[in-house]
This record gives sequence, C-alpha cells and structure tokens, in this order.
Amino acid sequence: MLDLDGVVYVGPDAVPHAVEAIGSLEPSVSYLTNNATRSAADVADHLRSFGLELHDEAVVTAGQVVAELVRREVGDGAAVLLAGADGMRTALEDAGLRVVAALSDEPRAVVQGGVIDVRWSELAEASYAVTAGLPWFASNPDLTFPTPRGLAPGNGAMVNAVSLATGTRPVVAGKPERPIYDEAQRRTGATSPLMVGDRPDTDIDGAIGADIESMVVLTGVGTLDEIACLPVGARPGYVAADLRGLLAVHPPVEVDEDRATCGPATAEVVGGRIEVNGADQDSVPALRAIVALAWATRDRGTPATVPDVRMRA
Repeated sequence: MLDLDGVVYVGPDAVPHAVEAIGSLEPSVSYLTNNATRSAADVADHLRSFGLELHDEAVVTAGQVVAELVRREVGDGAAVLLAGADGMRTALEDAGLRVVAALSDEPRAVVQGGVIDVRWSELAEASYAVTAGLPWFASNPDLTFPTPRGLAPGNGAMVNAVSLATGTRPVVAGKPERPIYDEAQRRTGATSPLMVGDRPDTDIDGAIGADIESMVVLTGVGTLDEIACLPVGARPGYVAADLRGLLAVHPPVEVDEDRATCGPATAEVVGGRIEVNGADQDSVPALRAIVALAWATRDRGTPATVPDVRMRA
C-alpha cells in the first residue's frame, strides 16, 4: 500500500527512484491517497504518465471512501453539501449522491474533501449546516500537503476552520482512520500488506491502528528527526530514504547502550549526537541503526540528536 503525495510523486513529478522501484515489485500494489482533490481515474492517469502499469481500481482515494460512508448514512440519491474540490464531487456523484452548494438546498450531510479553489463562502455554508445539526464528514485530516514549492494547506486546515466555527469534529475516512485501509484490503484481498508513507501521523499511525506493518520514507513531509522522536506504539517497522527500500534487505539491529549495529552500519552516540560508520547515512542499514539507537536513548530519557539525512537523487 503506497501513499502518493511525497512518496510516489510531488506535484506533477515522480519522486526520484519511485517509478523504477515500483516497476520492480512482484506483489500487487495499491495506491492510497488522502488527497481528494482529483478523482481516482485522474490519479491513475497521472501514475500511468510515469510509465507505471495499473488499473483505476488500484487507486483508493479518501474521497471514494468518505463518499461510501456518506451514502450508507443518508441513502442513495440524497443531497449532500460539499465544501471541496472537483475530485470529491466526482466521488460523491459516483456513489449516487447529489451535490448541492447551500443549506437552503436541504442537504442530508456535509462533506469536506480536497482543497483546490475552496472558497470562504463554501466553508461558511458548511459551518451553517454543521451548526444546524447535519452529519459532517471529511476525507482526511492532513494539515498540509507537499507541492513543488513547499508545503501548502491541506484539507485538515479547511476542516479545522469549520471545526473552530462550530465547536465539533467530523467523521474522517482517510488515514489515519481505518476505512481507507479496509477498502484497499477488500479490493486486493491482501492478508499481510505493507503500508509505505511519509507521514508518521497519518500513514504510519493509521497502519498501526489497522494492525498493518509499515515503512516510512524520507521523500515527503516526515523527517528523520521526527521519526526518531516517535513514542512507543507509534513507530514504523521499517525506514528507508525512498522507495528503493522496498527492494533492499532490512537486517536486524542490535543495540548496546550508546551503540547500534545493523549489517555493515554502526551508529554511536558521540557528544549527544548519533554518528554513523560503515555505510552511507541514507542506506537502509544506517537508517535502521540510527532510528533504533535514537529510540533507545529516548526511551531511557537521554535522547540523542540524529544526523540530517535527506534522500539523494
């Protein structure tokens, strides 16, 4: 299960090494995205433009999942007030729902999903409807999403605006909530999936909550420092600089006080900082040693600073 923004692509461009790594995988691949701005078909076309081979059904969007949750709540053909992007509108209409723009249109529910061209008037109308007691749904809670120019406000930022105005919170379908993982497993029939993402607070937390193994990569929002600070119960099983980590051996790690060994890599705490020898800092063995040692020092109350490791093109 691959997250998309920050893992497979950033904006219009593929993340370095991602396409080659995915093309080398033998297991089936499911693409999970919290971004409801585009339809699943548009996302699949984007992936195919990189040379990847996939059916539209391989893409599972939070928009699709939340649309199904709404349909179950309000019934086929019901009117739904949308404060969101065209991709969310498509998902709702594909689920047999009728999209309206105002509380006066007598909607049965409120939905937020996607952030492209969302206007203040839409957020205000959603707030009026939520205050009136309509059930409220959101595709995802991501506060940001990566673009070629940096981080931009995500759907979660729009959700928070309505939440602040109404004093309530929506039902969420996307990561870290379980529905999107369940839908991906339903489509693929997977029994032992691996979730790969760049956000510890959504991709990894959600996988842990769904009892799914996880790997975090450093090509998007999450940093090695953030990963090193994760508490027990929120830590991924694997870490890699990029999707080439799917093709690499992940050796076991041995930690002894201020030293960790993983394959050829050795990480040691020197003056409160972790230093690596025997392998490139962005290699899988080095990253595993760094993270394991960082977690061990954090757990005993003497956290060590990790190196500034970034993916190399």
